[in-house]
Amino acid sequence: MTPSYPKSKVFYRRLDKEFRRVVSAEGATIVDESGRRYLDASGGAMVANVGHGLEELAEVLAEAARLGFVSGAQFTHRYVEELAQELAEVLPESLQHSYFLASGSEAVEAAVKMARQYWVEKGRERKWKVISRVPSYHGNTLTALSLSSREHYRKIYGPLLNEFPSIPAPDTYRHPDSDASSGEVLEAAIQESDPETVAAFIAEPVIGSSAGAMVPRSDYYERTQEICRRHDVLYIADEVLCGMGRTGRWFAFEHFGVVPDILVLGKGLNGGLAPLSAVVAKLEIVEALARTSGYFNHAQTYSHTPVICAAGLATIRYLKRERLVERCDSMEKPFFERLQELRSFEVVGDIRGKGLLAGVEFVADRTTKEPMPRADRFAERFTSRAFDNGLIVWPNIGHVDGTRGDLVMLAPPFSVTPEEISEIVERFGQALE
Repeated sequence: MTPSYPKSKVFYRRLDKEFRRVVSAEGATIVDESGRRYLDASGGAMVANVGHGLEELAEVLAEAARLGFVSGAQFTHRYVEELAQELAEVLPESLQHSYFLASGSEAVEAAVKMARQYWVEKGRERKWKVISRVPSYHGNTLTALSLSSREHYRKIYGPLLNEFPSIPAPDTYRHPDSDASSGEVLEAAIQESDPETVAAFIAEPVIGSSAGAMVPRSDYYERTQEICRRHDVLYIADEVLCGMGRTGRWFAFEHFGVVPDILVLGKGLNGGLAPLSAVVAKLEIVEALARTSGYFNHAQTYSHTPVICAAGLATIRYLKRERLVERCDSMEKPFFERLQELRSFEVVGDIRGKGLLAGVEFVADRTTKEPMPRADRFAERFTSRAFDNGLIVWPNIGHVDGTRGDLVMLAPPFSVTPEEISEIVERFGQALE
């Protein structure tokens, strides 16, 4: 057995548990040192879209490693050029230029800085505020966390965070006909903040773990984009979790007939192979910076470097060759049909999502939609029981009112088989029992 803290010298992500050592992984299966097999129903942290253990992808990274470190401030190279081109081929024509970084949190941070710099270089220096939603999660760096509404993450860091305006996120489960679910609340928030001070609105097109794969109404983004355009506010689409095919389209915004001004990608962009994220900007933003300062004022040591770009290049080419985005779309119906079997449990209040991204919300009362008491720690206990049963899911808490709200996320690899989906549902049910 692998030693745990304090015997091990690893500063683990949790110091109050023992971690099992992984020795191999393939497809949707992870194997630990004892030979026990786990069905990865959440793609790790909603990352492993192409599945685990693909040797051909690892070989591309090994080849890129021969270049070693190449500074993006001094050189370009084939991996970054080819990655940007492959990405451009699946992006809208107006959204083509990609700036590559090393984490989703950092990419959100960079996107906010890009929006700010764009307005400054257009002579509108009062524009700096970014409106986000409650609940939401955009990352753990300070600006990204400031824009996130995840109180159990924010609480101890309060003195370090900036104050930004926010609006209620759409909740089509509890409040489908509210102004929050229609997007109308954005208008009031911009007016209250003074439109001349608002630089951007940031939102996940399909909300990730902070709201359990909540899919807004079909007209939500048309309305919010119209409001943004009228007030000269940029729309930043955070697709770190929901992008790169996860919802059955290359990008989740495609479901809603809009194109963001800035797109943030991560997780599925790299298939879990290496830390890689991207900020993709509309041509008008790139041209504005090119005409004035001539550069984006953001530096990160590993941006544009060969190995991380090779991870993205290998992942995108594999997604295209194997038609995995199309497969994700085709698996949505059987995936959610099987998940409906979980409604036989009274604690399952809602099952929602898109593609191979699902949220299962637990409630104390299905009729009133009353959340579980937080003291019960239901999501955490269920996740632990599922893990003991060889099923990996991703929990989240607090989405209802900042404290209450229990759910788990499911996001299996796009290569998941019908048999594996059946096994996910069976093990899920066993853990609930």
